[in-house]
Amino acid sequence: MMLAAFTPLLASCDESVSAVSAAQPADPDVSIVIVKPQPRAVVRELPGRIAPTRVSDVRPRISGIVVERLFRQGSEVKAGDALYRIDPRPFEVEVMASEAAVAKAEAALMQARQQAHRIATLTKDRAAPEAENEKAIAAERQAHAEVEGRNAELARAKLNLDYATVRAPIDGVVGAALVSEGALAVQNETNLATIQQLDPIYADFTQSVTELNQLRRAFESGDLERIAADAAKVRLVLDDNTLYSLDGKLLFSDAKVDAHTGQVTLRGEFRNPKRELLPGMYVRVRIDQGLDSDAIAVPQQAIQRNGGGGSEVFVVKDDNHIAVQPVRTGSVQDGLWFVTEGLKAGDKVVVEGFQKFAAGDKVKPQPWSEADATADNRHAQQVTR
Repeated sequence: MMLAAFTPLLASCDESVSAVSAAQPADPDVSIVIVKPQPRAVVRELPGRIAPTRVSDVRPRISGIVVERLFRQGSEVKAGDALYRIDPRPFEVEVMASEAAVAKAEAALMQARQQAHRIATLTKDRAAPEAENEKAIAAERQAHAEVEGRNAELARAKLNLDYATVRAPIDGVVGAALVSEGALAVQNETNLATIQQLDPIYADFTQSVTELNQLRRAFESGDLERIAADAAKVRLVLDDNTLYSLDGKLLFSDAKVDAHTGQVTLRGEFRNPKRELLPGMYVRVRIDQGLDSDAIAVPQQAIQRNGGGGSEVFVVKDDNHIAVQPVRTGSVQDGLWFVTEGLKAGDKVVVEGFQKFAAGDKVKPQPWSEADATADNRHAQQVTR
């Protein structure tokens, strides 16, 4: 009888234990990365502007009336291509006059030579005094000099005639025509057009002298290693945040500081075969300025902010419990935060799943895959669209 009475009670206890067991949740899955120091370049992103490698204002070397424009505005031109024609007729007349003057001077020279030859013969036969011979020789030399002078005037006249065709001084892209047919072009004054060389092209950018001094101290202390000048990469980020497809090279760093801004100017050179980069464009320049041989970096989303504004990460301990770890961060590069203090090799840092736990909870760590995260982001963007 007693056994029969306790049987329902025991059954109800078993059901309570089962219900409690079923109510206990499993440890939540979180994605982690294991900290692994490795060499990384220290990259700075600096503001800059695109500038042409060469600029030339096309000006006439003679004065005259423009009779023809020979180029298409905005087109590519080569050095020596004809751009304008200035009325050549006045210069053709000058050439004709100079040719006539040369012919006259050559005739006078021929006469002087013949006279000098006759006087020399008479002097040799003692039929003429030596003074007459000296005069004849001097007259011949003067006639020869006159020919040389007239030839120089002819060369100048031909040069002016050639200048009547205004040619491109450099390779590049010619801009708008600044004068039209019928306009008076004044020698060395009137700007006819501007040519800019766009391939290769420059990116001029600035960096504060404070950052440069910090970089120098890091080199001196051994925290950073120098990168060889020929190995340093210079990259461009365009105004739509896309990365320019071609890497450039650093040409120079200015040897002076701008007194008004406290900035130092640097210049990079980039190939520009498709003319994607145009003078005046705003860009951001990424430049490798050093090498950290044992840098620690974690994905950007791993860094959290506490109530005081400091940086911290969630670390999974050996017993799989979550702990908060304060850190000091450096710069962000390619989606990674550089961590200068607070982490060591082997630490397991939480990257995803923050909503599933609180500090002190036990979790189930899973390796984080950047490729999976990228795929999830793309899927989310497609769903949003």
